Amino acid sequence: MKIVILGAGVVGVTSAWYLAKAGHSVTVIDRQPAAALETSFANAGEVSPGYSSPWAAPGIPMKAMKWLFMEHAPLIIRPTADPAAWRWMGQMLRNCTSARYSVNKSRMVRIAEYSRDCLMALRDETGIQYDQRTQGTLEVFRTQKQFDGIAKDVAVLKAGGVAYEILDRDGCAAVEPGLSASKDKIVGGLRLPGDETGDCFMFTTELAKLAEQAGVTFLYDTGILRPITEGNRVKAIETTKGTLEADTFVGALGSYTPQFLKPLGVDLPVYPVKGYSITVPIIDAARAPVSTVMDEAHKIAITRLGDRIRVGGMAEIAGFSKDLPAKRQATLTHSIEDLFGGAGDQSQAKFWSGLRPMTPDGTPVIGPTRYTNLYLNTGHGTLGWTMACGSARVLADMVSGTRPEIETGDLAISRYAA
Repeated sequence: MKIVILGAGVVGVTSAWYLAKAGHSVTVIDRQPAAALETSFANAGEVSPGYSSPWAAPGIPMKAMKWLFMEHAPLIIRPTADPAAWRWMGQMLRNCTSARYSVNKSRMVRIAEYSRDCLMALRDETGIQYDQRTQGTLEVFRTQKQFDGIAKDVAVLKAGGVAYEILDRDGCAAVEPGLSASKDKIVGGLRLPGDETGDCFMFTTELAKLAEQAGVTFLYDTGILRPITEGNRVKAIETTKGTLEADTFVGALGSYTPQFLKPLGVDLPVYPVKGYSITVPIIDAARAPVSTVMDEAHKIAITRLGDRIRVGGMAEIAGFSKDLPAKRQATLTHSIEDLFGGAGDQSQAKFWSGLRPMTPDGTPVIGPTRYTNLYLNTGHGTLGWTMACGSARVLADMVSGTRPEIETGDLAISRYAA
């Protein structure tokens, strides 16, 4: 089968890999000059199935009001008249119930756990290297109230059979020695020993090379103009370099997927939620994190990537803006210096922003649409790296007519029609 994938981020490239392995002829289109140059470029580096949680949770509306007035706020909402933003926020708020949180988190963990297994198998098969570490992740809590609030997450972890450890401050410092000097600033932590870390950009670019060797064609510097339909099928894609026909098409354009789908009358509730990161070289390895440490108070992840530290987080609703306000960098710098002071050279920090494609319920959209040959693999939010391999494997099975290894009935866009 001839398949065209729209988008060469981590989700698009992993989709290409698994579809090619399934025996299909695959072409990937992207407007950038190479793979992984947008949201996949400098994310936080976590492969954290156990921390796969929807942002829509009980208590979030009240917390959000408080966050708006914090100096180092994890949430920023810029004034906007964009009706899509307000609609998306309204949908998200409707998911902030205990019942919906439990359902949404359980299916996110299902995809993420499967994805980690797929990543491990891919790594064993190919020997791919991407500054990976398999030493777990640690979420630290600065207040007793935060620490006491992990019960609902622990219940989901138990139900899913996910290994976890609840640690006091000394236990946190034992697994992350760099916290020794700052352990009095935390009360405890939740550690998931099965989680991993790695450089998403490095992984995606290396996998793209392997995919090319497997026969995948990448068309870079190619803008997508519009889909061309014939009845209930997509016949072709008009691009800046001509028209491409195929048997099947896959939309993996992240935050830009709704724009592609709009002419087709397909309403996808995905909205860009901006995140930021800084990357700093390590100057004192003894003070640096061993793996990923998540600062719950600021919703920031601090990750060891080889001889660098990646600090990523925050959620800013600002449409498609990618500007880099100094105030956001200050929040990232504050978090790492407060917990791992002196570990990295802040004078060499590289500042970046990316647009996370968020669904209102947190779960990505994977599966068919009302067009019989159009599939989606998008809406992964902050978890594109965590969920990429599993989402792509599931998609490849769907397209190939093979039954996926996990339940997928609640992943397609049809769940929003219900």
